[in-house]
Amino acid sequence: MTEKKTGAMEWLVPMAFISCAAWAVWHTPAYILDFLPAQSESLFSQISELHTRKDVTPNMPGLFGGRADIIDWAALLLMPVFFIIGVIGVKTYSMEFQDVRRADKFSMFVGRATMVLILAMTCVMLYEVFVRYVLEAPTLWANELTLWIAGFVFLCSGLYAMQQRSHIRIFIIYERLPRWARHICDCLSTFFICLFAAAMVFGSFKQVFVNKFYKWEMFGTAFDPPIPATIQPMILIIMCLIALQSVINLIADWNVDPEVHLSTADIDEDEIEAIKRSLGEK
Repeated sequence: MTEKKTGAMEWLVPMAFISCAAWAVWHTPAYILDFLPAQSESLFSQISELHTRKDVTPNMPGLFGGRADIIDWAALLLMPVFFIIGVIGVKTYSMEFQDVRRADKFSMFVGRATMVLILAMTCVMLYEVFVRYVLEAPTLWANELTLWIAGFVFLCSGLYAMQQRSHIRIFIIYERLPRWARHICDCLSTFFICLFAAAMVFGSFKQVFVNKFYKWEMFGTAFDPPIPATIQPMILIIMCLIALQSVINLIADWNVDPEVHLSTADIDEDEIEAIKRSLGEK
């Protein structure tokens, strides 16, 4: 297989999507005030005060008589545009799962965006180390921002791992079963994944979306990011996407020849020698 080179679009589109998503998430109180009816006057005042305190562009007037300004609307509208462009243009590389269907590209682009998040998280950590130990001027936001990004990385990488079939699997018994029995095991595992996702949504939907997201619960620190208001809904969303991806995997792999894992007696000696040569060993 010919190795594909990473083009600029492979980085620019996920970065543009992440930038729009970050802006939209930070200004979600404006969208809540504009799009969702207030349950009470006190809650409306609380979110309004929060929006005023956290708004990056406080001097810009809102459009259509609301709180969201032109940049907020641009970020909200461009976010799905960049996502669709990224899904259409996503490429498969040699180290990835090769039998890619159209439905897999959604999860693959989420994986690309997750890689950008890892890069952003690393830059934040390096910046904090520099200002803390070189300039002796630590920030109030780097630790919470890193924690916030890491939560999204952990969740989104789970969806990418499901699409790549790289999640943990115990196959010592599975590979000894006949093909029909393997299909039964595959159906049962997919069913239990979907059942777990449905139970999670059913049991915590009100707690997550009403008490956390709608009230835009903050973290309560000096930086005060909306970690509870974003991470908890993301857990339910990713769980549903993982369940959907498991169904896609089941359908796609139904007639594929089963993978046979090597035992210790079948280790490829040529591969071991190649690894030794790459490490400079005789």
